[in-house]
Amino acid sequence: MFTKWDARFMDMAKTIATWSSCYRVGRQIGAVIVKNKRILTTGYNGAPAGVLSCVEKGECMRDKLNIPSGTRHELCYAIHAEQNAIIQAAKLGVSIEGATLYCTHQPCVICAKIIVNAGISKVVYAEGYPDEFSLEIFRLAGVELLQYKP
Repeated sequence: MFTKWDARFMDMAKTIATWSSCYRVGRQIGAVIVKNKRILTTGYNGAPAGVLSCVEKGECMRDKLNIPSGTRHELCYAIHAEQNAIIQAAKLGVSIEGATLYCTHQPCVICAKIIVNAGISKVVYAEGYPDEFSLEIFRLAGVELLQYKP
């Protein structure tokens, strides 16, 4: 079902995840937006430009406030990897209409809504995420969603 190209782009997403400035263990996320076997943009989760990251601060606000994973996305300094990849496309003037997004983790509902409105037609992710509503958004919008299992 998955091709060598899917493996390459998923490997790239995993590499990009290592650039993350997220302090939480296991929450280093990477994303790659691809069209016609060409990488258009990439993104990883981290603080906005000019804002100290959680790694630089030495603590995670979400851990400090005991916020469970999959909830209260607004209470975090980081911008999600998917959001950063889409923002990069906008900054560079790169159309991502009809593209595929490869991500190390299932997108949250906020990212799902952004992905849908950005015109991305397919999302391939490796790890699950506790956000069932995001799956519903993708289903309703007709965005193909596949969990990568080589």
